[in-house]
Amino acid sequence: MPSDTSLIAEQGVATLPDAAWAQARQRAEFIGPLAALDVVGHEAADAAAHALSLSRRQVYVLIRRARQGSGLVTDLARSQSGGGKGKGRLPESVERIIRELLQKRFLTKQKRSLAAFHREVAQACKAQKLRVPARNTVALRIAGLDPLKAARRREGQDASRSLQGVGGEPPAMTAPLEQVQIDHTVIDLIVVDERDRQPIRRPYLTLAIDVFTRCVLGMVVTLEAPSSVSVGLCLVHVACDKRPWLEGLNIEMDWPMSGKPRLLYLDNAAEFKSEALRRGCEQHGIRLDYRPPGQPHYGGIVERIIGTAMQMIHDELPGTTFSNPDQRGDYDSENKAALTLHELERWLTLAVGTYHGSVHNGLLQPPAARWAEAVARVGVPAVVTRATSFLVDFLPILRRTLTRTGFVIDHIHYYADALKPWIARRERWPSFLIRRDPRDISRIWVLEPEGQHYLKSPTVPCRTRQSPSGNNGRRWRNCGSKGANRWMNRRCSA
Repeated sequence: MPSDTSLIAEQGVATLPDAAWAQARQRAEFIGPLAALDVVGHEAADAAAHALSLSRRQVYVLIRRARQGSGLVTDLARSQSGGGKGKGRLPESVERIIRELLQKRFLTKQKRSLAAFHREVAQACKAQKLRVPARNTVALRIAGLDPLKAARRREGQDASRSLQGVGGEPPAMTAPLEQVQIDHTVIDLIVVDERDRQPIRRPYLTLAIDVFTRCVLGMVVTLEAPSSVSVGLCLVHVACDKRPWLEGLNIEMDWPMSGKPRLLYLDNAAEFKSEALRRGCEQHGIRLDYRPPGQPHYGGIVERIIGTAMQMIHDELPGTTFSNPDQRGDYDSENKAALTLHELERWLTLAVGTYHGSVHNGLLQPPAARWAEAVARVGVPAVVTRATSFLVDFLPILRRTLTRTGFVIDHIHYYADALKPWIARRERWPSFLIRRDPRDISRIWVLEPEGQHYLKSPTVPCRTRQSPSGNNGRRWRNCGSKGANRWMNRRCSA
């Protein structure tokens, strides 16, 4: 695997003296994580300098060497060989082609991918009968560009702000789950319903990214607009073992990145400041932090990955709406729509697997490899084993009066025999606290009058097949969830 070989020296292992080899290994341990960061602040550099008995300036020199190197321990050895710092041994004629195309073709608003740019380099070299450089070699030349200047030319001035310090440098991340960014987007694709496969509308994606490893920790695909529930559902996906969920999608792949975040980094949208989210995080020891107002670039990591996902959808899936009408042209998105919400979720899951195994341009290694290395160093993060209990703490709170026939929410009746003792004494309690998962409206969680436990053994299932009406009915019919499908296909009983 590339992740295993990237940290093992392939050249110079036998020629370096023991002392020099030990020094290079120590440098790689401290410099490697810093080199993967977009910005390295003075505090992080000083900590590395103290550990390595170097000056701050020497640490920044080593960081530059690591970024321009091949990801090997020997990149940080005292003596360097080859064609120069970050140059390798390419002929000057090939280097000139790469330099020219970087300026003319890569550093443009078209934002060509590494694969597309490497193809152009290969064509230019073949035209001059020169040896075609490897894709990894071209990637190293890109990594050697000034990140601020490259961002300005490819993304624009606003996007380049994420590489600039505003009011001090951000702290360096040193471990998985130390900081997790969550954000939403409307997906540039129209989905169809499960039964008639008629177009519905564009769904929403909530995505959680681990800043240190760049791994996708969780995602939620729903037709409901972003809310505190979306965040709670995404947190459940982040914190719990994903194997049962993958089995439900009939997908065989490894997705070991799970665990409870130490800190959630969010924007200032209302759903990120809800009482349910705040209390749920406080209950489980998760700190909340927010982007500075007017500085959207502070969430650039998760936004870049969302942008990559949308580009893949534009390129590969029928029914895409593209990013704007100019890109869409006369493409009929509704008539081309073909995927259900479940099928889109499955496709996105497979795309995450591909992303985790591909070399990340900023890390110069796959995110999955970065995670594995970190886990080997700090241990496997503990996952939440009681997923339902964890989720309930983040679901929105409703209050309803108990009647002889149970509870009524949005014209839907809920009843179970376990309610009978409370029904007989219902005059004592003006209302009950209830939580409900909007993805599965066939059941609710009712807090007992003493306030100690939720009724969930069993949870309260629906009593009748009566469907909601009005706006709630449209939301219910279009939800595309397993709960709604069960409601449509069978009668729920207590």
